Amino acid sequence: METLVHYPRLVLVVAFLVLWFVAWVGLKLRERRPGISEDLRADYSVVLGATLTLLALIISFSFSMAIGRYDLRKSYEEAEANAIGTEYLRTDLLPANGDRAREQLRQYMDLRIQFYTMRDSNELARIDAETERLQNEMWITVSRPALTQPLPVVITLAVAGMNDVINSQGYTLAAWRNRIPGSAWALLFSIAIFCNALLGFGVRLPNLKLLMVLPLVVSVAFFLIADIDSPSRGTIRVHPVNLETVRTGMK
Repeated sequence: METLVHYPRLVLVVAFLVLWFVAWVGLKLRERRPGISEDLRADYSVVLGATLTLLALIISFSFSMAIGRYDLRKSYEEAEANAIGTEYLRTDLLPANGDRAREQLRQYMDLRIQFYTMRDSNELARIDAETERLQNEMWITVSRPALTQPLPVVITLAVAGMNDVINSQGYTLAAWRNRIPGSAWALLFSIAIFCNALLGFGVRLPNLKLLMVLPLVVSVAFFLIADIDSPSRGTIRVHPVNLETVRTGMK
């Protein structure tokens, strides 16, 4: 389940096929029991309505979770851009290695922009490894003056700024890994399957096209939730606008 939801388009296709099949199975079970009294049908309608309401509430809750994580990723992108931009200005305070630190920050900014725009998992792994290597080099660049001479305030500011740059990347990575739990997805799919089975069982006249409506609507909702919750593979993604703006000022 956790692997499936990493691919929003696959979620759309699989969810629609499974839910429509379940509705069809419910229809076939209904055909084997044609005699349902009106009193029983009234009770059945109440159960179906309550189940569909519960499904709508859980979809709304899951959508809210995905939106919250999306907003968190946007906030960390802004914070990361501010941290890098501030440290780029503070490199002027270094008595030595200022030019080297600025060049490293420009390279680092390019890697961070690639991280936000890249979709290939192998390339993302390479970018993460290169980012970690460059972080170590940047830390050595700003910390070396502090080790070779007493710590004036200006060097302290540069060291603290580089620490913020490295920490901001960690916060961003943690936000990208913070996804909707697989147990929540399993509950969502289970209730959707149950609702479609009840829908197929409750129809009066067999109509396969009509049975496609609810599976299609629910599948689109699942796709939207999975798409927003997928930082690297989704259509709705956090674009590094702030990072690109700061990178333009670094030229």
